[in-house]
This record gives sequence, structure tokens and C-alpha cells, in this order.
Amino acid sequence: MKILVTGASGQLGRTLKDVVENQKDLNVVFKSSRELDITDFDAVHEALASSDYAYCINCAAFTNVDLAETETDRAKLVNVTGARNLALNCKASGTVLIHISTDFVFDGYLNVPYREEDIARPIGFYGDTKYKGERAIINNLDEHFILRTSWLYSEHGSNFMKTMIRLGTERDELSVVYDQVGTPTYARDLAKAVLTIIMAHSIDYGVYNYSNDGVASWYDFAKAIFDGFGIEIVLHPILSEEYPTAAERPKYSVLDKSKIKETFNLEIPHWKDSLKVALKAYSKTTV
Repeated sequence: MKILVTGASGQLGRTLKDVVENQKDLNVVFKSSRELDITDFDAVHEALASSDYAYCINCAAFTNVDLAETETDRAKLVNVTGARNLALNCKASGTVLIHISTDFVFDGYLNVPYREEDIARPIGFYGDTKYKGERAIINNLDEHFILRTSWLYSEHGSNFMKTMIRLGTERDELSVVYDQVGTPTYARDLAKAVLTIIMAHSIDYGVYNYSNDGVASWYDFAKAIFDGFGIEIVLHPILSEEYPTAAERPKYSVLDKSKIKETFNLEIPHWKDSLKVALKAYSKTTV
């Protein structure tokens, strides 16, 4: 089975490469954003038309939430136009598209986990472009899986876990917001979920939520990272208003995973268990 992965140099793309390493029955072609610019319609057309890909996994995205507030054209080009280019060319080539989206499509005003059918109401430009990217796929391609995820981290790339470890070795104390609640998601678990969908040869297309199980604030996540990595630091819980950012974040973005669990018979690890695995993997990269 031949599979194309876009955005292969990002943390999910690199994690997918780790996960499929021993899958001998899969022929996975990894393309970084430099090797395949999804904003270039002709380049996407050539890539998909030249090979018989069964699936395209889109890991390419403009993910800098704060920068998206000022670099609006770039964020829209990658997250909306890029998604549309993939959808149209996947349709032409008979390729199933697996697209990664975000919890930021929600406004965070609910106090119960968000379901796939809940109304998307982004409060920032990043979330707005990701939602419009979803719509561009849905409106142009029936054969798609859109996976909304949250608080993605891994031993690869830039992410909250690695930032906390770095800051923990540089400082004696740190302040982290505790009034934003969601679920950390280990990229390796998300990559395995993507692989499960592919190996199921499913036609249950549509939007799915995927994050690890459990609930945490950023403060909880930071504390678990420091405890798990053996870093002694004084950690202060603060309100979001005490740490202003260019983009407003959802205060509550826990995702309901019932649909993906039931459809694909998935067992999703708790975020604390996955964090232990991630910290161990990260330790090996720093030896």
C-alpha cells in the first residue's frame, strides 16, 4: 500500500516515520514542505497524479498560533488553500485524505468534552483557518478522515514538553497558566491511530476527535513533566490574563473520543502514561 505524507519534517511527520519503520507492507513516501509545497496546486497535482497513492496523510500546517494573528495571509494559504489543493487532487487521483486539525476550532466555552458535531466557533485566526481548511476538504472530497487533536508533543520538533524541560534546567522558578484545560496528546499515539485507520481499510469517513485520555491544565502538564524528568523547580499557577499572548486560547478544549474509540476499537492511553513514554524517548535523544 502506497502512502504519501506531507509536512514530513514536522513533529507528527517525523513521528509517523518512526511508527511505520517496521511496517514492511506499507510503502510510505515522506515529503517535507520544501519537497512538496501544498500551497502549490500544480506541485500537489504532479505528486498525486504521478503515483498510485492509496492514502495521503497531511501533516503540513501553519501551527504558530500567535504568529497566525499577524501572518494571516501565510496561515490562510497553508491551512486553507493547502487543504483545498490536497482535497481536489486526492479526488482526481482516487486517494483517501487523512488530515490533521485542532481543538482550536472550538471557542472553549463548553464545560463538557467537545463532540465532533458540536458547533465550531474559533476565537483566533489560527483556529479559523484550520476550520476553513476542514470545510474545504469536506466540500471537495468525500473520502476523507479529519482528526482533531490537542496539545501535541513528542521528542521531535518544538513543543511544550521540550520547552518545559529546557526552561526547567535554566530557571529556579516558573509560572504556568492553570485556567486553560485540555488534554496533552503524544504524537506517537496519534500516529498509531492514523495507522489503525489505514490498516482498517475503513470507509467510515468524516471528522473524528483524537487526543490522549484524561484532563489537565497547562500547569498540571508542566508539573507532570518536571516530576517525570526529575527537575526540581518552584512552579506557580497563574491566570491567562497574567500571561498575555497575541492569540486568545480556548479555556476548555477537552475532546470527546467516543466516536473514534467505537469506530476503530481503539484503546487510548491516559496522557500521564504516554508522557512517561515520551520522557523516556526524549532522554534517549539527549544521551
